[in-house]
Amino acid sequence: MTDETVIARPPASTALPARVLFRHRVRVGAVALLAAVAYSVLGLVKLATFRATTFDLVIVDQAVRNYAHFRPPAVPVLGVFHGRGADYLQLADHFSPIYALLAPFYWVHDGPESLVVAQALLFAGAIPFLWLFTRRVLGIGPAYLVAVAYALSWPIAQAVAFDAHEVMFVPLLTAIMIERYQAGRVLPAFLAMLGLLLVKEDMGLLVIGAGLYLFAVGDRIRGVMCAVIGAGAVVLVRGLLITSFGGDSKDFWAYGHLGPDAPAALLAMVRDPLATLLLPFSEEAKVDTLFLLVWPTLLLCLLSPLSLAALPHVLERLLSDRPQWWQADFQYSAFTVMILFCAGVDGLARLLRWTGRADDRGLRLAWAAAACAVALTLVPKFALDQLYHPAFYKEDKAAAAAEAVSKVPSGVTVEAVNSLGPALTSRTTVLLWSAAPRGAPWIVADTARWEFPFGSPDDQRNRVGQLLGEGYTKVFERDGYVVLRRG
Repeated sequence: MTDETVIARPPASTALPARVLFRHRVRVGAVALLAAVAYSVLGLVKLATFRATTFDLVIVDQAVRNYAHFRPPAVPVLGVFHGRGADYLQLADHFSPIYALLAPFYWVHDGPESLVVAQALLFAGAIPFLWLFTRRVLGIGPAYLVAVAYALSWPIAQAVAFDAHEVMFVPLLTAIMIERYQAGRVLPAFLAMLGLLLVKEDMGLLVIGAGLYLFAVGDRIRGVMCAVIGAGAVVLVRGLLITSFGGDSKDFWAYGHLGPDAPAALLAMVRDPLATLLLPFSEEAKVDTLFLLVWPTLLLCLLSPLSLAALPHVLERLLSDRPQWWQADFQYSAFTVMILFCAGVDGLARLLRWTGRADDRGLRLAWAAAACAVALTLVPKFALDQLYHPAFYKEDKAAAAAEAVSKVPSGVTVEAVNSLGPALTSRTTVLLWSAAPRGAPWIVADTARWEFPFGSPDDQRNRVGQLLGEGYTKVFERDGYVVLRRG
C-alpha cells in the first residue's frame, strides 16, 4: 500500500467510541434491513403473481435443492432444453459452486421463495461494508447517503427484479474485498477475492481487474499475483472444469464477430486496435449503459484507479455480440456496481486532495447528497418503481394460473410454460414447455400470450392441438391456460 491511494489503513483518530459505533451499527443495520425487505417484496410479489420465470429461477432452484439434499446440482430443466439430459449439472452451464451456500435456506423452506429472500439479504449485506469504507474516507454523513444510493441503485434493482442469479454474491464479496483492504486486513480481502472465483466462470476478470488496481497504486507484487490468479482461473474453469462437468467451453462464446475462439479474437483485436477501441461505443445501448454505470457517482468513479477493477468485466460485456449483455435491463451491471460506488468515493477524495480541499466537509456531504439524489431520480426508470404502484400487486390472470398449476399432482414431471414453472418447481420436476417433444406426463401451456421459447401464442395453440391428437387429454382450460395429461 502507498500514500497514493485512499484505500489504506485509516489513522487512529478516525476511530469512533464504542457506544457511538454501536449506534451507527444499529442504524446501518436498519438501512440494510429495509433494503432487504424491499428487495424481498419485489421478488416475492413477482413469484406470487406468476411473473417470475423458469429461465432462470427454476434453474437455480433445482441446483440449490439438490445441494440441500446432498446431491450433485443437476438442473433437468436446462439439460433437457439443450438436449443434454436430465442429469446435466449446473456447474456445466455456469461454474457457480457458491450456490451450495444457499442450501441451509432450503432446510428452512424448500422452494424458490428461499432464493428470493437469500438474494435480497446478500444484496443488502453489502451495505455495512460500503458504509465503513465511505465513513473512513468521507465521514459519517456521506457514508449514510452513499449507502442509501447503493440500496436504491438501478443495477441492484434490475438484478433483484429478474429472478435469482449468481450475481447476488458479488456486491457483498467485492465490498468485503475493497473495505478490508482499505482497513489493512489483507487476508480477509484476499479470501473474499478468491470467493469471487466460485461465483461464475468469468469472475477471474474481476480478479484481474483487482490486480490492475493494485499495480496502479503501487502494490505491485500483490497486483501481479492477483492478475495471474484471475487469468489462470478463467483458463482453468472455461478450459477444463466446465468441460469435465459435461459442458462445452463454446456455450457462452459471444465474440464470433472477432474470431472462433479466444486466441483468434485477441489476434483480431491486435490487428485492428482502432476498431477494437470503437467497439464498446458501437451501439447506442452500449453508450447508454456506460453512462448509466458512471452517472450514479457523478462520473467521479473515473478519477479513481479502483475503476480498473471493473474494467475487464465491463469490456467482456461491451465487446460481445449479445445485446442482452450490453443493456441495462438485466442483472449484468450488478457485477460491478459496488466497485464503481467505492471508486466514486475514492475519486471524490482524490479530487478534493488535488484541489487542496481535502478537509472540506461541505463538499463531501454535497457530493454524497447528489449521488443519493441521482439514485432517487433513477428509481422511476427501473424496477424498484413497481413497489409503489398498486397495479404491481395484482395480476389479472393470477387466479386462473393458480388453478391451472393446482391441477398438476405433486411428484410428477411437468412441461410448464415459462411463467408457471416457478410455481411448480418445489413439488414437481419442471421442464420448459416448448415445441420439441419431451413426452412429459403433464403439460401446462398458456395459449393467450407469447412465452419463451415459442414465437407466438398461435405456436402454443398448434402444439396443444398436436398433443391432443397424440393421446393427451385436456383436464383444464381457462383464460388461455391449458393443462394436458398423457393417456
